[in-house]
Amino acid sequence: MLEQMIVGFVRGSHGVTGEFKVESTSGEYAHIEVLKEVTLRRGNALKVCKVEYAEAAGSTLYMKLEGINSPEEVRKYNGWEIVVPRECAAPLDEDEWYIEDLKQCSLIYYGENIDGLAEESAPAEKVGTVTDVLEGGGGYLLEVSLSENCNLLAEDIRFDVSGKPRVVLIPFRKEYLGKINVENQEIVLMHLWILE
Repeated sequence: MLEQMIVGFVRGSHGVTGEFKVESTSGEYAHIEVLKEVTLRRGNALKVCKVEYAEAAGSTLYMKLEGINSPEEVRKYNGWEIVVPRECAAPLDEDEWYIEDLKQCSLIYYGENIDGLAEESAPAEKVGTVTDVLEGGGGYLLEVSLSENCNLLAEDIRFDVSGKPRVVLIPFRKEYLGKINVENQEIVLMHLWILE
């Protein structure tokens, strides 16, 4: 599992002293308000900064970092990720996962029982790999690259017109997904038809 987690994004300056707005990835701000140090990241570029202060005002969080002292300096970091050690990320409730932990999980399928649901007593087959988690209109979607060697899927389903493994979107809902085990990097797919 990843040791660094994205807790938010820089979303524009506020005032003239280098303060900026923070968009939280979890929608919560309490865990960000107590941070003493953060890393700003865009791609491979990193900037480690001490937090002078972070305070919520309504549904917005304002943060001031040491060494960023003007709106012009904030603009350089607009859109950058705010990254912290895993233990500083928002605490999880039951049946919650960090998006970063879902990425690279294998999507496995056990076959179906008479009711058309996944049957975990059957042999498992990897049908794809989660490459990203996206926000959709009705909730989150798993972006899955289909496995090239999956015997359960026809070749015209597994590959796109250029011959590359096809990418599909699966709603992140219990109707389509069974057990999620991030420690073993496995997510159970309940219905094979959703990959068509």
